[in-house]
Amino acid sequence: MKIGAHVSTSGGISKAVARGQEIGCETIQIFGSSPQSWAFKPVPGEQIELFKQGLADAGMGPVFLHAIYLINLGTANKENLKKGIDSLVNYMTLAADIGAAGVIVHPGSHGGRSFDAVLDQVVEAIKIVLDTSPEGPCLAVENMAGMGQHIGAKFDELGEILKAVDNPRLKICLDTQHSFAAGYDLTNPAGIQAMLDELDAGPGSGNVAAIHANDSKRVCGSGIDRHDNIGDGFIGEEGFAAIMANPAFAEVPFLLEVPGFEGKGPDQQNIDILKKLRDQAGIAP
Repeated sequence: MKIGAHVSTSGGISKAVARGQEIGCETIQIFGSSPQSWAFKPVPGEQIELFKQGLADAGMGPVFLHAIYLINLGTANKENLKKGIDSLVNYMTLAADIGAAGVIVHPGSHGGRSFDAVLDQVVEAIKIVLDTSPEGPCLAVENMAGMGQHIGAKFDELGEILKAVDNPRLKICLDTQHSFAAGYDLTNPAGIQAMLDELDAGPGSGNVAAIHANDSKRVCGSGIDRHDNIGDGFIGEEGFAAIMANPAFAEVPFLLEVPGFEGKGPDQQNIDILKKLRDQAGIAP
């Protein structure tokens, strides 16, 4: 079980490794471009080589790319759907170039049309991405919090997507805050097992490629996507201790996307809390 965080690539992706090291990361997540823009500039080969060498020197990995926030696989706007597909292909290509394990993407919203109405479109879009991307990296669809008519707030929806795509490179990313907001009680072992039962009945816990480890600023079932520092939110340290102690997650990387105790993003204090809980659970790094 590797513990890490989303880190900045400002100044070039090679800078991300040192930033991860500074806060004690064993694994990292990065953006390959501005998350709020469709624009994508190929990463220079020199930056790619420096990044890969930095990872090797640091003994850090796996690495995940997080797709841009503009992507909505359930959109009724065909132009934006194509932009989303193209963006994912660019990210999957970059992931292959840098040796990343995969790309994590928010599936988007059905916009009131219902999940069933957009399922075929979502599946076809994902098939195009996987068919036109280099071999190697997985595409991990993230579970959502539920607000804004989200696709994939419940695991049965993610299960339907994985079953219809039928490609071993399609995985899921489990976000703890999103799960909690969607109504899964992660504060105790029984609640976590209940979530796992639904997960296994849907996409399957064996298809979890990464975990976004985020506490929640809102109560269970709120449907609101608001991350908090580990132990400061409604899941709490006890909840994360139970999550990390569950054998289903023993070999899954945990990636922080928290505000930070000084408001500057994921920090060493959050990393250290998760490492402490991992040690208490007797799990190897």
